[in-house]
Amino acid sequence: MSGAGKLWVVATPLGNADDLSPRARQILGGAEIILAEDTRRAGLLFRRLNLERHGKLVSFFEHNEDKRLPKVLEYLEEGLTVALISDAGTPLLSDPGFTLVRACRERGIAVSPVPGPSAPVAALSASGLPPLPYTFLGFPPRKKSQTEALFLAHRDTGATLIFFERKTRLAGTLEIAADILGDREFCVARELTKEYEEFLRGRLGDLTGLDPELRGELTVIIGPATAGGRTGEAELAQLVAEEGGAGGRPKEIARRVAARAVGWTAKEVYATMCPQ
Repeated sequence: MSGAGKLWVVATPLGNADDLSPRARQILGGAEIILAEDTRRAGLLFRRLNLERHGKLVSFFEHNEDKRLPKVLEYLEEGLTVALISDAGTPLLSDPGFTLVRACRERGIAVSPVPGPSAPVAALSASGLPPLPYTFLGFPPRKKSQTEALFLAHRDTGATLIFFERKTRLAGTLEIAADILGDREFCVARELTKEYEEFLRGRLGDLTGLDPELRGELTVIIGPATAGGRTGEAELAQLVAEEGGAGGRPKEIARRVAARAVGWTAKEVYATMCPQ
């Protein structure tokens, strides 16, 4: 669109202020409109970065994105420069902005990324889990049945799975992952680039060592299924007999067997133990 402005999609630091790129600093300093999830946090970010702001801060978050969209498009069609930021990292990845970017593309308004920090990529790069292929899932759904369906849809893709999770839901989500995906390596990346950054590794088959009181921003990486063929039914039956001899409820036995078997989830093991 001739004479239209431009939308910049700008990545901002996850925690370490030094990760702001010179280009991002230049764009944010010169933008006439800055769209932010939380204008208060955005103001604090500008002060922390010692970044002089000339543009107007406008709130732009999940629950007002549709309402704000016409006015933002109007700004752009008037020729203004608009910068989109999230609370941290790269916008659109579990943050608002997709509707705006798509609308700009449909109207011929220029959109350009200013790449930089991204929690999924940063976590994956330092996790020690297979980097390719990978699939980013955002935040898992709140309902258990929907989370089960999500993991089931990605169970057999061979991809490393990356997602965000809240600390109060982490243990429950990993238990669901163990039931659906089976025993796989996982890593929880906590407080990326901040003072208390931490990478916690383990296996879904044994979640006993995971601290339920983890704090901070959490990014979870789950590796692909173990390479090699699936454990045969005869060997599976032997494992069921061994674990059954150790006692416990059927679901507990199924989970222990799944931790030892290759390519079997706890639900599948349980189904062989207790056929309908």
